[in-house]
Amino acid sequence: MLLRLRIGLPDRPGSLGQVTRALGTVGADITQVVVLDRGDGRALDDFTVYWPDSVPREQLMHALESVADVRIDGVWTTREAPGTYPELEILKFLTTAGDRALATLIDSMPVLFSADWAAAATERSPRSIVYSSWRAPSDIAFPAEIPARPAAATLPEGIHVITAPLPPLALSLVLARTEGPAFHRTEVHRLTRILEIFLMLPAIERGTERALRRTSAERL
Repeated sequence: MLLRLRIGLPDRPGSLGQVTRALGTVGADITQVVVLDRGDGRALDDFTVYWPDSVPREQLMHALESVADVRIDGVWTTREAPGTYPELEILKFLTTAGDRALATLIDSMPVLFSADWAAAATERSPRSIVYSSWRAPSDIAFPAEIPARPAAATLPEGIHVITAPLPPLALSLVLARTEGPAFHRTEVHRLTRILEIFLMLPAIERGTERALRRTSAERL
């Protein structure tokens, strides 16, 4: 099992070593560490670890809780392989995806952001789902208001989302995570850049228009 751990710890020499030792003592194999924030004497890091399927996550939590001044923001499963640059691969596929470009983007979002599902819907209410990833619920409820730029939020039911407009396509996008912490601003920034490149690709608008026409025809 590949897990993502978001951990707050003191930004001082030795703190990272204490965390890695604690993880090692319970059998977690650390494959990647990404620093999300540093300031006011604290750091926020994302750890990616291999964890035995048969071992309860509580052992991992207890090991981390034994380290002084460490805060556990979330532990959740991920499919994002460490040490790779999957967004580059996805953008390469998008350049030749044609009418499948939007579907390829939506299908890739949960993997790229260690999330559960993603979906795109028409911009105006009542919204119609144009495409959703395979783990998306059947009754996707888009937020009433879509911000002018990608933004993170936590819905009343506890689902963490990033919502984003796709202005040239008259669509809105939502990316959802049902376990783990809220999306961090670095994740929002990363998604913003991916969408900016996506919307610059040739034939994106034409392919989306054809997908919208098919969606309308299916509703009729």
